[in-house]
Amino acid sequence: MTTTLAIANQKGGVAKTTTVASLGAALAELGQRVLLVDLDPQACLTFSLGIDPEDLELSVHHVLTKGLAPGEAVIATEDGVDLLPATIELARAEADLLTRTGREHVLKMALEDLAAGEAGGHDWVLLDCPPSLGVLTVAALTAADGVLIPLQCETLSHRGVGQLLDTVHDVRRFTNRGLEVWGVLPTLYDGRTNHARAVLDNISETYELEVIEPPIPKSIRFAEAPAAGRSILSTARSNRGANAYRDVAANLLERAGRST
Repeated sequence: MTTTLAIANQKGGVAKTTTVASLGAALAELGQRVLLVDLDPQACLTFSLGIDPEDLELSVHHVLTKGLAPGEAVIATEDGVDLLPATIELARAEADLLTRTGREHVLKMALEDLAAGEAGGHDWVLLDCPPSLGVLTVAALTAADGVLIPLQCETLSHRGVGQLLDTVHDVRRFTNRGLEVWGVLPTLYDGRTNHARAVLDNISETYELEVIEPPIPKSIRFAEAPAAGRSILSTARSNRGANAYRDVAANLLERAGRST
């Protein structure tokens, strides 16, 4: 079975894309077959994995709005994961999908078609959601088994969590009754400050969300990795941040009931 996990937070700058790339690479290291889906028109995930969006003729935009078979757009990457890439064309998808019947299910159907057309398919599909609560994010939540919320450990960064949870509630009511919130993943964490821990405690108490351990520490290595077109697990294998994502990946495997 495939586990589909949406990585979502409508606030930008909380390491969503870094989390998708790094978790994908960590799961691949553990022997899992992984597909990453870039749903952000900025295409940061695509670029971070060494692919220039401007060089692409086919992308997730064509899958969602033109009926392209998803397998025709999937690319293998050097990090050992497959990628359904994005380009700036995806910015038009919100408008294209607004008037389409069943728009919430378009990604779910594409992923089902992809799984049906492959020998064995993927063990994990990680969805890099855009920093908004629009059509693409709702489609991702509709396609997902669970949602993981990266959260920078600062007071202002968690003000939108309630809005995201409201959207999750609506998705559960109307399009995906089985959607689960897997928890909050602390990112850009500075363990030297009491403030960071206080923010985490406040989140777990206010929203009754599980905090996924370990927190992902701040590191300049995360900013350096995209320039190399690889994840931090390839560019700085022994870095604390890389090892933290490995631990999180192992925890997610256990939650999903998988063995390595």
